[in-house]
Amino acid sequence: MPEPEVHAYTDGASSGSRGPGGYGVVLTWKGKTVEVSGGERDTTNQRMEVTAACVALETIDEGYAVTVYSDSSYLVNCMRRGWYENWRENGWLNNLQEPVANRDLWERLLEATERHQEVRWKKVKGHSKTAGPHKTGNDRADELAVAAKKKVGSGRIPVNRLAPSSGRPETCQGSCATIGETEPLSAER
Repeated sequence: MPEPEVHAYTDGASSGSRGPGGYGVVLTWKGKTVEVSGGERDTTNQRMEVTAACVALETIDEGYAVTVYSDSSYLVNCMRRGWYENWRENGWLNNLQEPVANRDLWERLLEATERHQEVRWKKVKGHSKTAGPHKTGNDRADELAVAAKKKVGSGRIPVNRLAPSSGRPETCQGSCATIGETEPLSAER
């Protein structure tokens, strides 16, 4: 019997072009919901968007069909259109022959994607006033990302220290902090 599909809602938030930022992830699977968030003191919105997708795919046990929902055109277009394939072939240089921004995160994301049976990427409209099939998950991921950004920016959570873990691999890299405890999303096999 095929494994059930996991729905991963991801979002990133940052202050200005560079500053405190946060990411939020909402995972739904087989009637369960898992929320993960974290942040960095000196980051960009794009880094937080890609980090959210990395954390989502790293939190889920290997081998699942996953649909990632994001309001980031940059993230969804890269993964759906295969931009990363050209980047890798060109030694991680973009079409202007400049180093690809956030290479570390793109490599991390590609590794996390390989862990799963299939990963589909869906663009959702962020901050939409109208109801849609994925509005609740997207709105909640946004709330988590904004809350994490505020906590990191205010210094209320220690940066570079993870919350107590229940066997979940360390998914934060650099100066990030996870807010709350999470467990890997897994099936009872």
